[in-house]
Amino acid sequence: MRKFFDTVWRVIKFPFVLIYNILAFPFRKIQQFLNFLNTEPQEHQLLDTLIDLTKEADAREDFIMHLEAFRMHLLRSIVVLALFVIGAFWVSESVMSFLAAPVGGLKELQAIQVTEEIGVFMRVAMTVGIAAAFPYIAFELWYFAAAGLRPYEKKMGLVGIPFASILFLLGMAFTYYVMLPAALPFLGSFTAISQFWSAKEYFGFVTGLMFWIGIFFEFPLVIYVLTSIGLVQPKFLADQWRLAVVIISVLAAAITPTVDPINMGLVMAPMTILYFISIGLSYIAASIRVKRNAEKAKAKNDSPATVIDDRLG
Repeated sequence: MRKFFDTVWRVIKFPFVLIYNILAFPFRKIQQFLNFLNTEPQEHQLLDTLIDLTKEADAREDFIMHLEAFRMHLLRSIVVLALFVIGAFWVSESVMSFLAAPVGGLKELQAIQVTEEIGVFMRVAMTVGIAAAFPYIAFELWYFAAAGLRPYEKKMGLVGIPFASILFLLGMAFTYYVMLPAALPFLGSFTAISQFWSAKEYFGFVTGLMFWIGIFFEFPLVIYVLTSIGLVQPKFLADQWRLAVVIISVLAAAITPTVDPINMGLVMAPMTILYFISIGLSYIAASIRVKRNAEKAKAKNDSPATVIDDRLG
Protein backbone atom coordinates (compact mmCIF):
# COMPACT_ATOMS: atom_id res chain seq x y z
CA MET A 1 0.00 0.00 0.00
CA ARG A 2 2.85 2.36 0.82
CA LYS A 3 4.38 1.83 -2.59
CA PHE A 4 1.05 2.62 -4.17
CA PHE A 5 0.75 5.97 -2.35
CA ASP A 6 4.41 6.79 -3.18
CA THR A 7 3.70 6.15 -6.84
CA VAL A 8 0.54 8.30 -6.75
CA TRP A 9 2.48 11.09 -5.01
CA ARG A 10 5.26 11.00 -7.61
CA VAL A 11 2.69 11.18 -10.41
CA ILE A 12 0.93 14.13 -8.74
CA LYS A 13 4.09 16.13 -8.08
CA PHE A 14 5.79 15.33 -11.42
CA PRO A 15 4.30 18.29 -13.40
CA PHE A 16 5.15 20.70 -10.57
CA VAL A 17 8.72 19.40 -10.36
CA LEU A 18 9.02 19.63 -14.13
CA ILE A 19 7.79 23.24 -14.17
CA TYR A 20 10.14 24.12 -11.32
CA ASN A 21 13.14 22.59 -13.10
CA ILE A 22 12.27 24.39 -16.33
CA LEU A 23 11.96 27.73 -14.55
CA ALA A 24 15.10 27.13 -12.48
CA PHE A 25 17.21 25.95 -15.42
CA PRO A 26 18.33 29.40 -16.71
CA PHE A 27 19.10 30.58 -13.16
CA ARG A 28 21.22 27.49 -12.53
CA LYS A 29 23.10 28.04 -15.78
CA ILE A 30 23.70 31.68 -14.91
CA GLN A 31 25.00 30.68 -11.49
CA GLN A 32 27.27 28.04 -13.05
CA PHE A 33 28.57 30.62 -15.50
CA LEU A 34 29.26 33.13 -12.71
CA ASN A 35 31.08 30.44 -10.75
CA PHE A 36 33.11 29.63 -13.86
CA LEU A 37 34.07 33.30 -14.25
CA ASN A 38 35.33 33.50 -10.68
CA THR A 39 37.15 30.16 -10.54
CA GLU A 40 40.92 30.31 -10.23
CA PRO A 41 42.75 27.98 -12.64
CA GLN A 42 45.35 25.49 -11.54
CA GLU A 43 48.84 26.89 -11.94
CA HIS A 44 51.05 24.83 -14.27
CA GLN A 45 54.32 25.79 -15.89
CA LEU A 46 54.37 25.11 -19.61
CA LEU A 47 57.63 23.14 -19.45
CA ASP A 48 56.35 21.02 -16.56
CA THR A 49 53.15 20.32 -18.49
CA LEU A 50 55.09 19.14 -21.55
CA ILE A 51 57.26 16.90 -19.39
CA ASP A 52 54.19 15.44 -17.69
CA LEU A 53 52.70 14.60 -21.10
CA THR A 54 55.66 12.36 -21.84
CA LYS A 55 55.75 10.67 -18.43
CA GLU A 56 52.31 10.57 -16.82
CA ALA A 57 49.26 8.81 -18.19
CA ASP A 58 46.92 11.13 -16.27
CA ALA A 59 48.47 14.16 -17.95
CA ARG A 60 47.99 12.59 -21.37
CA GLU A 61 44.36 11.77 -20.56
CA ASP A 62 43.82 15.36 -19.42
CA PHE A 63 45.37 16.63 -22.67
CA ILE A 64 43.09 14.36 -24.69
CA MET A 65 40.11 15.71 -22.73
CA HIS A 66 41.17 19.25 -23.69
CA LEU A 67 41.40 18.22 -27.33
CA GLU A 68 37.93 16.68 -27.10
CA ALA A 69 36.61 19.91 -25.56
CA PHE A 70 38.19 21.93 -28.35
CA ARG A 71 36.60 19.59 -30.90
CA MET A 72 33.17 20.22 -29.39
CA HIS A 73 33.72 24.00 -29.39
CA LEU A 74 34.81 23.80 -33.02
CA LEU A 75 31.87 21.57 -33.95
CA ARG A 76 29.35 23.93 -32.35
CA SER A 77 30.94 26.88 -34.14
CA ILE A 78 30.70 25.09 -37.49
CA VAL A 79 27.06 24.13 -36.91
CA VAL A 80 26.10 27.70 -35.97
CA LEU A 81 28.06 29.08 -38.92
CA ALA A 82 26.28 26.67 -41.27
CA LEU A 83 22.89 27.80 -39.91
CA PHE A 84 23.78 31.45 -40.43
CA VAL A 85 25.05 30.75 -43.95
CA ILE A 86 21.78 28.98 -44.80
CA GLY A 87 19.86 31.90 -43.34
CA ALA A 88 21.96 34.27 -45.46
CA PHE A 89 20.55 32.69 -48.64
CA TRP A 90 17.48 34.93 -48.27
CA VAL A 91 19.55 38.13 -48.34
CA SER A 92 22.53 37.12 -50.49
CA GLU A 93 21.16 38.54 -53.72
CA SER A 94 20.44 41.88 -52.06
CA VAL A 95 23.95 41.87 -50.58
CA MET A 96 25.37 41.07 -54.01
CA SER A 97 23.57 44.09 -55.45
CA PHE A 98 24.91 46.22 -52.60
CA LEU A 99 28.49 45.03 -53.11
CA ALA A 100 28.25 45.54 -56.86
CA ALA A 101 27.07 49.16 -56.49
CA PRO A 102 30.62 50.63 -56.86
CA VAL A 103 30.84 49.19 -60.41
CA GLY A 104 27.30 50.09 -61.46
CA GLY A 105 25.36 47.06 -60.24
CA LEU A 106 25.14 43.36 -61.05
CA LYS A 107 24.35 44.00 -64.72
CA GLU A 108 27.85 45.40 -65.20
CA LEU A 109 29.40 42.07 -64.17
CA GLN A 110 29.65 38.97 -66.32
CA ALA A 111 29.42 35.26 -65.50
CA ILE A 112 31.85 33.45 -67.78
CA GLN A 113 31.69 29.96 -66.30
CA VAL A 114 28.54 27.86 -66.10
CA THR A 115 28.67 27.53 -62.29
CA GLU A 116 29.96 31.04 -61.68
CA GLU A 117 26.68 32.58 -60.54
CA ILE A 118 25.95 29.95 -57.91
CA GLY A 119 29.58 30.05 -56.80
CA VAL A 120 29.40 33.82 -56.30
CA PHE A 121 26.05 33.44 -54.50
CA MET A 122 27.54 30.90 -52.08
CA ARG A 123 30.64 33.02 -51.49
CA VAL A 124 28.55 36.06 -50.56
CA ALA A 125 26.30 33.90 -48.34
CA MET A 126 29.41 32.57 -46.59
CA THR A 127 30.70 36.11 -46.00
CA VAL A 128 27.36 37.23 -44.57
CA GLY A 129 27.16 34.10 -42.42
CA ILE A 130 30.65 34.65 -40.99
CA ALA A 131 29.84 38.28 -40.16
CA ALA A 132 26.58 37.26 -38.44
CA ALA A 133 28.05 34.27 -36.58
CA PHE A 134 31.25 36.07 -35.56
CA PRO A 135 30.09 36.88 -31.98
CA TYR A 136 29.21 33.25 -31.29
CA ILE A 137 32.45 31.95 -32.82
CA ALA A 138 34.42 34.44 -30.70
CA PHE A 139 32.48 33.27 -27.62
CA GLU A 140 33.33 29.62 -28.30
CA LEU A 141 37.03 30.47 -28.66
CA TRP A 142 36.91 32.46 -25.43
CA TYR A 143 35.03 29.69 -23.62
CA PHE A 144 37.68 27.16 -24.58
CA ALA A 145 40.58 29.39 -23.51
CA ALA A 146 38.87 30.73 -20.37
CA ALA A 147 39.37 27.49 -18.44
CA GLY A 148 43.05 28.37 -18.06
CA LEU A 149 42.58 32.07 -17.28
CA ARG A 150 42.24 33.94 -14.01
CA PRO A 151 38.89 35.58 -13.15
CA TYR A 152 40.00 39.06 -14.24
CA GLU A 153 41.38 37.67 -17.50
CA LYS A 154 38.17 35.75 -18.17
CA LYS A 155 36.08 38.87 -17.68
CA MET A 156 38.38 40.93 -19.90
CA GLY A 157 38.02 38.39 -22.68
CA LEU A 158 34.25 38.17 -22.26
CA VAL A 159 33.84 41.95 -22.39
CA GLY A 160 36.04 42.00 -25.49
CA ILE A 161 33.67 39.77 -27.51
CA PRO A 162 31.15 42.50 -28.48
CA PHE A 163 34.02 44.88 -29.21
CA ALA A 164 35.61 42.20 -31.41
CA SER A 165 32.37 41.84 -33.35
CA ILE A 166 32.09 45.60 -33.81
CA LEU A 167 35.70 45.86 -34.96
CA PHE A 168 35.20 43.06 -37.48
CA LEU A 169 32.19 44.84 -38.97
CA LEU A 170 34.09 48.14 -38.93
CA GLY A 171 36.90 46.50 -40.88
CA MET A 172 34.45 45.27 -43.50
CA ALA A 173 32.77 48.68 -43.66
CA PHE A 174 36.16 50.40 -43.97
CA THR A 175 37.01 48.16 -46.91
CA TYR A 176 33.74 48.87 -48.70
CA TYR A 177 33.36 52.58 -48.03
CA VAL A 178 37.02 53.71 -48.00
CA MET A 179 39.26 51.25 -49.80
CA LEU A 180 37.04 50.19 -52.71
CA PRO A 181 36.07 53.73 -53.85
CA ALA A 182 39.77 54.57 -53.98
CA ALA A 183 40.97 51.31 -55.50
CA LEU A 184 38.41 50.47 -58.17
CA PRO A 185 38.63 53.68 -60.25
CA PHE A 186 42.41 53.43 -60.23
CA LEU A 187 42.46 49.74 -61.13
CA GLY A 188 39.78 50.25 -63.80
CA SER A 189 41.59 53.09 -65.57
CA PHE A 190 45.20 52.06 -65.20
CA THR A 191 45.48 51.57 -68.97
CA ALA A 192 43.27 52.12 -72.01
CA ILE A 193 42.09 48.49 -71.92
CA SER A 194 38.31 48.17 -71.61
CA GLN A 195 37.18 46.71 -68.31
CA PHE A 196 34.73 43.78 -68.37
CA TRP A 197 35.00 42.26 -64.93
CA SER A 198 33.70 38.80 -64.23
CA ALA A 199 31.44 38.29 -61.22
CA LYS A 200 33.75 35.62 -59.80
CA GLU A 201 36.83 37.83 -59.86
CA TYR A 202 35.03 40.92 -58.57
CA PHE A 203 33.23 39.28 -55.65
CA GLY A 204 36.30 37.20 -54.83
CA PHE A 205 38.32 40.42 -54.63
CA VAL A 206 35.73 42.33 -52.58
CA THR A 207 34.70 39.62 -50.10
CA GLY A 208 38.27 38.43 -49.59
CA LEU A 209 39.45 41.96 -48.91
CA MET A 210 36.54 42.66 -46.56
CA PHE A 211 37.10 39.44 -44.60
CA TRP A 212 40.84 39.84 -44.05
CA ILE A 213 40.69 43.54 -43.26
CA GLY A 214 37.90 42.73 -40.81
CA ILE A 215 40.09 40.09 -39.19
CA PHE A 216 43.05 42.44 -38.94
CA PHE A 217 40.88 45.10 -37.34
CA GLU A 218 40.80 42.69 -34.38
CA PHE A 219 44.54 43.12 -33.86
CA PRO A 220 44.40 46.21 -31.58
CA LEU A 221 41.83 44.54 -29.31
CA VAL A 222 43.79 41.27 -29.21
CA ILE A 223 46.98 43.14 -28.30
CA TYR A 224 45.15 45.13 -25.62
CA VAL A 225 43.74 41.97 -24.02
CA LEU A 226 47.05 40.09 -24.22
CA THR A 227 48.86 43.04 -22.66
CA SER A 228 46.23 43.29 -19.92
CA ILE A 229 46.87 39.68 -18.89
CA GLY A 230 50.63 40.08 -19.16
CA LEU A 231 51.38 37.97 -22.24
CA VAL A 232 52.57 40.88 -24.42
CA GLN A 233 54.86 43.78 -23.56
CA PRO A 234 54.45 47.12 -25.37
CA LYS A 235 58.19 47.74 -25.50
CA PHE A 236 58.66 44.55 -27.49
CA LEU A 237 56.04 45.65 -30.03
CA ALA A 238 57.63 49.09 -30.33
CA ASP A 239 61.16 47.70 -30.73
CA GLN A 240 60.13 45.13 -33.35
CA TRP A 241 58.09 47.45 -35.59
CA ARG A 242 60.44 46.94 -38.56
CA LEU A 243 60.00 43.16 -38.36
CA ALA A 244 56.26 43.68 -37.99
CA VAL A 245 56.15 45.73 -41.20
CA VAL A 246 57.95 42.93 -43.04
CA ILE A 247 55.49 40.35 -41.69
CA ILE A 248 52.58 42.63 -42.61
CA SER A 249 53.90 42.92 -46.17
CA VAL A 250 54.09 39.14 -46.43
CA LEU A 251 50.56 38.80 -45.11
CA ALA A 252 49.33 41.52 -47.46
CA ALA A 253 50.89 39.70 -50.41
CA ALA A 254 49.17 36.46 -49.32
CA ILE A 255 45.81 38.15 -48.77
CA THR A 256 45.80 40.16 -51.99
CA PRO A 257 44.02 38.22 -54.73
CA THR A 258 46.19 39.79 -57.45
CA VAL A 259 49.97 40.12 -57.79
CA ASP A 260 50.19 43.87 -58.42
CA PRO A 261 51.77 46.11 -55.76
CA ILE A 262 48.81 48.52 -55.80
CA ASN A 263 46.40 46.03 -54.24
CA MET A 264 49.12 44.88 -51.88
CA GLY A 265 49.65 48.47 -50.76
CA LEU A 266 45.92 48.95 -50.23
CA VAL A 267 45.92 46.00 -47.82
CA MET A 268 49.26 46.81 -46.22
CA ALA A 269 48.52 50.46 -45.37
CA PRO A 270 45.62 49.92 -42.92
CA MET A 271 47.34 46.87 -41.41
CA THR A 272 50.45 48.94 -40.66
CA ILE A 273 48.39 51.78 -39.17
CA LEU A 274 46.50 49.30 -36.99
CA TYR A 275 49.81 47.86 -35.76
CA PHE A 276 50.97 51.24 -34.51
CA ILE A 277 47.55 51.83 -32.93
CA SER A 278 48.02 48.49 -31.19
CA ILE A 279 51.33 49.69 -29.74
CA GLY A 280 49.59 52.70 -28.20
CA LEU A 281 46.79 50.55 -26.79
CA SER A 282 49.38 48.13 -25.42
CA TYR A 283 51.08 50.94 -23.47
CA ILE A 284 47.68 51.97 -22.07
CA ALA A 285 46.87 48.38 -21.05
CA ALA A 286 50.34 47.96 -19.49
CA SER A 287 49.95 51.12 -17.40
CA ILE A 288 46.53 49.97 -16.19
CA ARG A 289 47.98 46.55 -15.34
CA VAL A 290 50.85 48.12 -13.35
CA LYS A 291 48.41 50.34 -11.46
CA ARG A 292 46.12 47.39 -10.72
CA ASN A 293 49.01 45.25 -9.46
CA ALA A 294 50.20 48.11 -7.25
CA GLU A 295 46.72 48.46 -5.74
CA LYS A 296 46.57 44.70 -5.11
CA ALA A 297 49.97 44.75 -3.44
CA LYS A 298 48.94 47.71 -1.28
CA ALA A 299 45.66 46.02 -0.31
CA LYS A 300 47.55 42.84 0.57
CA ASN A 301 50.05 44.72 2.70
CA ASP A 302 47.23 46.60 4.46
CA SER A 303 45.20 43.46 5.16
CA PRO A 304 44.47 42.63 8.87
CA ALA A 305 46.53 39.45 8.70
CA THR A 306 49.54 41.42 7.51
CA VAL A 307 49.08 44.01 10.26
CA ILE A 308 48.94 41.27 12.92
CA ASP A 309 52.06 39.63 11.50
CA ASP A 310 53.86 42.97 11.60
CA ARG A 311 52.85 43.50 15.22
CA LEU A 312 53.99 40.00 16.18
CA GLY A 313 57.26 40.60 14.45
